[in-house]
Amino acid sequence: MKKKARASAPKAGKARKSGAAGRKAALLRAQGAPRRAAAPKQVGLTGAKSAVRQLRQDLARARAEIEQLRATAETDFLLDILNRRGFERELSRSIAFIKRYAASAALLMLDVDHFKPINDAFGHAAGDKVLKAIAQTLSSQVRASDVIGRLGGDEFAVLLWNLSETDARAKAAELEQAIDALRFSFGGRTVRIGASVGVAVLDAHSEMRTALEQADSAMYVRKAQRRHEAP
Repeated sequence: MKKKARASAPKAGKARKSGAAGRKAALLRAQGAPRRAAAPKQVGLTGAKSAVRQLRQDLARARAEIEQLRATAETDFLLDILNRRGFERELSRSIAFIKRYAASAALLMLDVDHFKPINDAFGHAAGDKVLKAIAQTLSSQVRASDVIGRLGGDEFAVLLWNLSETDARAKAAELEQAIDALRFSFGGRTVRIGASVGVAVLDAHSEMRTALEQADSAMYVRKAQRRHEAP
């Protein structure tokens, strides 16, 4: 019986050691658990940052596309200048600037003389050539800070910055002379055109619609004057 008791003692010792080892392993597992659980949080944070970056890129791309669409909607495709919508937007912004900072500017309205007979006699391709030449002439005669637009048909508008009324009328006369000097050859014939320019001075009391109407009325007055001046 004593031998059996002695023989069983090592087994009890092993059991105690095994139990201690188990408790130590369990403790280590318990201590290590938070460290293993932190990994998914780190992955989640990285993924969130990546998603935010992607959203920002998508937003910037969407804004650029919207701006491109807006610019397209406000551009005259034939002449590569502002159309009526684009010019009126720029005019409205410019008048707001004039009111806030007491700046000065002038609005010029230009109508092409003898344009319809060219379209009728030689076709729209000839008319397009005339319109392109006028747009190029206007661009060469004004500053980069000035604004040119085609309001429709053969009617153009020019916004000139920092000019007195006297200077604006002098510039209008220069534009008339530059366009009067243009010559075109259609169907073996040399054709000339002309331009009548009206002027409206912009100040702190100006409104967009009123300014356009004033420049338009002045243009028709000038057109009548040119009829009487013609030889």
